[in-house]
This record gives sequence, C-alpha cells and structure tokens, in this order.
Amino acid sequence: MESQKREITLEEFKTLFDTYYESIKNFLYFKTGEIGLAEDLAQDVFVKLWENKKEIKLESIKSYLYTIANNLAINQLKHRKIVFEFVARKPGKESVETPEYIIESKEFHEKLKHALAGIPDKSREVFLMNRIEGFTYQEIADRLELSVKAVEKRMHKALHIIREKIGQKI
Repeated sequence: MESQKREITLEEFKTLFDTYYESIKNFLYFKTGEIGLAEDLAQDVFVKLWENKKEIKLESIKSYLYTIANNLAINQLKHRKIVFEFVARKPGKESVETPEYIIESKEFHEKLKHALAGIPDKSREVFLMNRIEGFTYQEIADRLELSVKAVEKRMHKALHIIREKIGQKI
C-alpha cells in the first residue's frame, strides 16, 4: 500500500522539531565541524520542512530530514570551496587582471563546480573536509567513524574525478 502525502499540522511540526532537532544538529556538526553552522543549517532543515509541509509522507520523515540536512551541508561546503578558491587565486590590488585571466578564471571555476558536483557524496565530503576545513585524514576518519584507509580511498576517488574533469592537480 502506497503511503499518502498530506499537510503536516503545526502540532506535528513541533513534535518533529522536538524529536529530530538535536540529532540533525549533531549530524550537521559531524559534517561541517562547526557547531554554530550546524545549528543554523539544522534550523534551515526545519524551515524547508515547513515550506514543504503540504506534501509530506510521515512514514519517511526521518529520511527526508536527513536528506535535506545532507544536501544543505554539501551546498555549504561547496560554497566554501568556491570562496576559498576565489580568495586564493585573486591577485593583489596592485596587479591588473587581463581579460584572458578573467576568462580563464571563470572557466576554471565552472569546471571546478561541475567536477565537485560529479563527485559521489561520501568522497566529496572527505575532499572538502580535507581541502577546505584542513582536517587530516585521521581527523576525518575520527569524525566520520571510518578507517584512515577508507578516507584515503574516498580522497583518491575525489581527486581522480577532479583531475579527469579539470585536467589539473588540486
């Protein structure tokens, strides 16, 4: 029997918030490594739930909430990566950017965004934690409850995909 989508009530929403907020926040903390960011993203999860309250399957609500949380964390890490790349590659104020440099920079950033989007979630998470957050493989393994070998394998996969799509070492 297929479950029916229906609008959740305010009381149901409050119950869902009370039930899942802490675990969602902790999940996001493990993903991002920042408690403040995790709290903000956890609130965003419930904002999205409320915005989509008219078509919710209560039977799969936990999965739905964690999917939203995971997507928000990935988007946040992607954004940080792009900002980091921009800041790292931006020349000093005394230099003048040539039109060729500007075009190449834009093309590189587009390729990078496309490459990051093509990396499987687990590998992308390891890549961003290492390259953006600066975590060591051991720290990543501890946070994600993995072996260092598993982290190395995921990182290798991410770097392979990026090299394939961009053609440069990152």
